[in-house]
Amino acid sequence: MTDLQLAPDSLAQACADALFSRDQASRALGIRLLDAGPGRASLCMPVRADMLQGHGTCHGGFLFALADSAFAFACNSYDKATVAQGCSIDYVAPAQCGDLLTARAVELSRKGRTGLYDVRIENQHGELIALFHGKSYQVRGTVLAQENADD
Repeated sequence: MTDLQLAPDSLAQACADALFSRDQASRALGIRLLDAGPGRASLCMPVRADMLQGHGTCHGGFLFALADSAFAFACNSYDKATVAQGCSIDYVAPAQCGDLLTARAVELSRKGRTGLYDVRIENQHGELIALFHGKSYQVRGTVLAQENADD
């Protein structure tokens, strides 16, 4: 089966796997890809001591990076190269050292070249840590073409 013939769930997972293999930033933060499907993705990240800010809780930039990565995997799940056009985050509760955070991105809308996505970050107890909202924009190219070009 070629990339164009993959079922939507298989295509989304193939895109996520390809992106993750090239995503040095997410991997350096200890982020793991848990699941991907059309318009959705779940990632997790442990909060390490080197991620704490001056108040002793996880720096918001790391929370943003986790949410942004989940957003990226969700909006690139159709094998169409897509980037962030804008995003915002609301911090709801602090994340502590040792927490295992899970970010779940879901597509709200996808029309033309733009899409809207929400990402919910929760800790290992299911407590809400942050809410992220992103707007995507489809650019030229595909996700898997770069992967195949490396073969």
